[in-house]
Amino acid sequence: MSIQVRDLRKTFGHFKALDEVSLTFNSGELVALLGPSGCGKTTLLRIIAGLEYPDSGAVLFSGEDATFTHVRERGVGFVFQHYALFRHMTVFDNVAFGLTVRPRRQRPSRGEIAERVHRLLELVQLDWLADRYPDQLSGGQRQRIALARALAVEPKVLLLDEPFGALDARVRKDLRGWLRRLHDELHVTSIFVTHDQEEAMEVADRIVVINQGRVEQVGTPREIYNAPASPFVYGFIGDANRLSGHAADGWAELAGLRVPAPEFGQPEPRPVTGYIRPHDIQLQTADQGEGVAVRVESVAQVGAALRVSVRIPDGDTSLQVELPHSGGGWPFQVGEPVKALPRAARVFAG
Repeated sequence: MSIQVRDLRKTFGHFKALDEVSLTFNSGELVALLGPSGCGKTTLLRIIAGLEYPDSGAVLFSGEDATFTHVRERGVGFVFQHYALFRHMTVFDNVAFGLTVRPRRQRPSRGEIAERVHRLLELVQLDWLADRYPDQLSGGQRQRIALARALAVEPKVLLLDEPFGALDARVRKDLRGWLRRLHDELHVTSIFVTHDQEEAMEVADRIVVINQGRVEQVGTPREIYNAPASPFVYGFIGDANRLSGHAADGWAELAGLRVPAPEFGQPEPRPVTGYIRPHDIQLQTADQGEGVAVRVESVAQVGAALRVSVRIPDGDTSLQVELPHSGGGWPFQVGEPVKALPRAARVFAG
């Protein structure tokens, strides 16, 4: 099922949660709504689910207006951050719940319900826990049961609100890969809310970046990371050094660093802000000719990378640099004078 939202507006008192949001979610794709807390992403998800109604605008399911259709009639499955499992019910009964409460004419037989529940528990690799209660499960197991319960009613759309937010980092990483594989098997149109950039980049087909109730950019993870459409997206997605300076004649001067800025071809200098990824800065020994002179402030190894902080001579600006590290000694030491050479940068007006 495809979903369209058109010109959605939603306010809570004086707070504008959504401001003229228009988007299309294609049938069978997995889309991440990504943004900081309070940006409007959960409000958008709840309006698509039918748990909230917009002040204006429309929600269309496969071209049919569903803006004010009741949540029970939308055919959506919803997975919450904190599982929302019934503690007094077994895993089997939790998954079966959405089927057993259907009106009698729409309710499958007991045998059909049992067959579907066990099939879903096998799908989420937890069939052996059917007789357990939620309090006897780990956080990761509970979230997989919550997902199986959402899938039991055969939803046309699967909506997930920070599904892994309550889990520790290791379990979150495992479940991200598992969700991606599950989606590739089921192909249910899925939308999930997250503020975790790595989660969105790893799992989603497309990412919608939202800020202060407005859509900043929509694109694949590669497009969002490599070609940010605005300063907000550049600063929010991945690590970046933010530097102020001036640009003219196709070049920008950013705290002593000179970088190409072809969109600023005018002869008079204009104030700009530049963004440089830590891995797009090359460090060289002080006797090499290229780059700006800096001094190493700190060096730390994080996995297979070295994170180096260097200070520019003006005394007020530090650059974060990320270098590959395959073992052995560190190439630079704290206090050492070196030269920093940016290999890529993005420059915005202002």
